Amino acid sequence: MIDFSPMREGALSYMDYAAREGIGTADLRAYSDESIDFLLSQLDGLTDADIVFEPEDPQAHDPFAVEGEEAIGWTFGHLIAHVTASSEEGAALSSLLARGVPASERPRYETPWRDMQTVAQVRQRLEESRRMRNAYLETWPDAPLLDTVRVVSERFTARFGQMNAPAAFLFGLAHEVGHYAQIEEVRRQALAGRAG
Repeated sequence: MIDFSPMREGALSYMDYAAREGIGTADLRAYSDESIDFLLSQLDGLTDADIVFEPEDPQAHDPFAVEGEEAIGWTFGHLIAHVTASSEEGAALSSLLARGVPASERPRYETPWRDMQTVAQVRQRLEESRRMRNAYLETWPDAPLLDTVRVVSERFTARFGQMNAPAAFLFGLAHEVGHYAQIEEVRRQALAGRAG
């Protein structure tokens, strides 16, 4: 998987990274599939009870959460609903930008996390997300318009740089990868709670 730390730390923009590495649809598909495969591997040994296990998370803080849920630990199912939504948003934006549409809206939909209650549902959500991301890449023209960028705030651009099609896809994927440690910790706590 890509080391996203230079982009997260502001040393390199996603757009510059994508240009420097010559990243195209085949690369993006491979990175996305690698991430999905990793997330699927985290299901090994889990039961349905582990998917809804409420972990301890002293750092939990979500200012956008429903009132009363700002400081709850996210379940495994919640995390999968969240990260797949971000990656799909990035993929949807990449499709628009590659075709010359300077997207300003956020084409984001997140599966309701409370609906994610079983291993089978999480597995289905991950495979559905793989299919959707790859389908968005199929909408890229053979010669994508890499000069088209998202219409975003100056603050966003100052922090992350401009976002063209490859950068938008990578940005969503970086968010997903950024939650790996949290997903692994929830898995660890769920298994430890069962063993204890």
